Amino acid sequence: MTNNQPPTPIKPGDLLRVIAPSGALKEKEVFEQGVAIWRERGYRIELDANVELRYGYLGGTDQQRRQALSSAWNDPECKAILCARGGYGSTRLLESWQWKGDKPKWLIGFSDITALLWSLAKVGIPSLHAPVLTTLAQEPDWSIQRLFDSVEGSPLAPLEGKGWGGGKATGMLLAGNLTVATHVLGTLHQPSLEGVILALEDVAEAPYRLDRLLTQWRMMGALRGVKGIALGRFSRCEPSPGSWSAEEVLGDRLSDLNIPIISNLPFGHEGVNAALPVGVPVTLDGDIGKVWFHAEALRP
Repeated sequence: MTNNQPPTPIKPGDLLRVIAPSGALKEKEVFEQGVAIWRERGYRIELDANVELRYGYLGGTDQQRRQALSSAWNDPECKAILCARGGYGSTRLLESWQWKGDKPKWLIGFSDITALLWSLAKVGIPSLHAPVLTTLAQEPDWSIQRLFDSVEGSPLAPLEGKGWGGGKATGMLLAGNLTVATHVLGTLHQPSLEGVILALEDVAEAPYRLDRLLTQWRMMGALRGVKGIALGRFSRCEPSPGSWSAEEVLGDRLSDLNIPIISNLPFGHEGVNAALPVGVPVTLDGDIGKVWFHAEALRP
């Protein structure tokens, strides 16, 4: 299934389904706060039974989590899918998975959900890199509004960070967690990286591990066709004494690519996580440190 248009915008009153495609739900209070934010907006929220399941560190067996995703995706009444949390496990669902149906819908999440977002991008379906339900309540009001604007078809304000130079580039935005995205490389679910603007973040990875991940990208040639890079927050990526910082590693591994790069953008773990539509065109200016989202990108 391929689709060149974003899913139909949703509106208050629509039914949204909640699934846990990755880790088992632990943070019940903040999860309920996240659900309440969507309900206060006027949406009908239905929790899949797998949200309460636990199978080791997973939110149910692969079969249970895959069934939850399939049920939500194929339910004609369901207009968007909200991921309960990240953790680990969504990549396991892709071992025997195909996106079916002719009416795609918004799938919303980040962190481990990157695997699903990138799998959707592989078949040409936009999705949303944005807070999961266990992190939504910690977002500032403007970020929550940006999330709603993204899926309701409203224009998005540009984001600003620290420009590294390199001029301007336009391409399809492919956003995700660096570690999870690296483990999608070379699989059947890896989207094309040719002509994309790559947006990356990570959490709790030592700088040498970030180095190892980015070196794999370089050795695979995965960065050759990338037109620009947008870097978000690399939280708790602390160096050992005398080592390089995460920022120094990113500079060392990326600054020789001769493409526009921006860092310090407001997305990622443990801080503001501004919604980023995946699979839609954006323009990145590395000289002034700004990313624009095309006004028509979120309208089918």
